[in-house]
Amino acid sequence: MGLEAPIVSAPMGGTAGGVLAAAVSRAGGLGMIGMGSSATAAKLTAELPHVSGLGRPFGIGLVHWVTAAEPELLEVALAARPALLAVSFGDDWSWVEEAHDVGVPVAAQVADVTGARRAVDAGVDVIVARGSEGGGHGEPRIGTLPLLAEVLDAVMVPVLAAGGIGSGRGLAAVLAAGASGAWLGTAFTTCTEASTSDAAREQLLRASGDETVTTRVFDIALEYPWPATLPERVLRNEFFDDFDGREELIDADARAEVAAAVAGEDYRVAPVNAGQGVGMVKESRSAAEVVERLSAEAELLLRRWC
Repeated sequence: MGLEAPIVSAPMGGTAGGVLAAAVSRAGGLGMIGMGSSATAAKLTAELPHVSGLGRPFGIGLVHWVTAAEPELLEVALAARPALLAVSFGDDWSWVEEAHDVGVPVAAQVADVTGARRAVDAGVDVIVARGSEGGGHGEPRIGTLPLLAEVLDAVMVPVLAAGGIGSGRGLAAVLAAGASGAWLGTAFTTCTEASTSDAAREQLLRASGDETVTTRVFDIALEYPWPATLPERVLRNEFFDDFDGREELIDADARAEVAAAVAGEDYRVAPVNAGQGVGMVKESRSAAEVVERLSAEAELLLRRWC
């Protein structure tokens, strides 16, 4: 794809818009526009002008069950001719052929080696080995490094490592293990180009890695139809403490409380997605600074190790 840095910004819904994707791509990585559970074709269309005419490769990330409900999302994504289209969290692979028919390479996130083999058998070009440390939604089954090692031994396509990678040291580790690059989410959430609100950015910058938890309480409270097998990793807060493990107690009042907290950016109650690498994110930087710093640190370490 002509990348100068082995870094892909994860397509985080609500955070990774066209502005962030363009900034990462200009810096030499692969910027991904993220369309999460609230995605629509209109929302994707609104983000595309930021990467049109960029002169650099960019990607688009979709959630499979969302595209199944709104097929126009896939149509809009393919019409944009991204350098990489990622569609994750589904078992139907018909979209792979649709993408290949128009010359678009595809990626999918997997949580185990069985999923990796299935994806490759379906024609997926790039595997994202997403470890349990990753922020946002996913199957928290295996840690990043054990998963990466097993997937690399099982498939013959490029593999990106995802989950808990927030420093040059982490990037160097997965590259040394054989990954083609890293799929980074939390590391970009506090960038100046991210769509993260100032209040959420403040929460992320002061958090440590041991403050993240996996849960379904916010999906239940906000009535998001994420499957039970795909909880989200978020910063621990008061609402989590009150209802995790007691989801049956989430009633209309609790739902209204979370909805109001989201609207009012009250993160004692509202969720903030974050991976276990959040403790390594200490400053709000530009995407270019993040790409340059992580790449330089990783290169230096790999030279020392080799």
